[in-house]
Amino acid sequence: MATIAHRAGALALKIVLVAACALVDADGRVLIAQRPPGKPMAGLWEFPGGKVEDGERPEYTLIRELREELTITVSEACLAPLAFASHTYPDFHLLMPLYVCRRWDGTVAATEGQQLAWVRPNRLRDYEMPPADVPLISHLMTLL
Repeated sequence: MATIAHRAGALALKIVLVAACALVDADGRVLIAQRPPGKPMAGLWEFPGGKVEDGERPEYTLIRELREELTITVSEACLAPLAFASHTYPDFHLLMPLYVCRRWDGTVAATEGQQLAWVRPNRLRDYEMPPADVPLISHLMTLL
């Protein structure tokens, strides 16, 4: 993992790279998932995805995570980069590219007990999300 020096005080923060995906259905709704109990930020809603492993490209991370967490198969050609979030949390800095995907194989089903919701982009702000996810909503509203 890379580290950065925090200018306010020589505190080195770990940079965490997480890839996220806005799955968009035929009705223009976006899938969000609620973080399950026991995980950091439990109860908040987020775009599906996960941490990019060492040596892994963000697109492959999404292909792997969407298969593991939602039982769907996504082709890399169907992942379109839209925006990214850069947000400092108390003990790490998150860098999160957001991709849009409109085509996949299989039926979306939660495998980790998380709640799922298909939401119109203009209603995403009705769901409490982690601070890094919130600025991405306006990009989805503009796109969809």
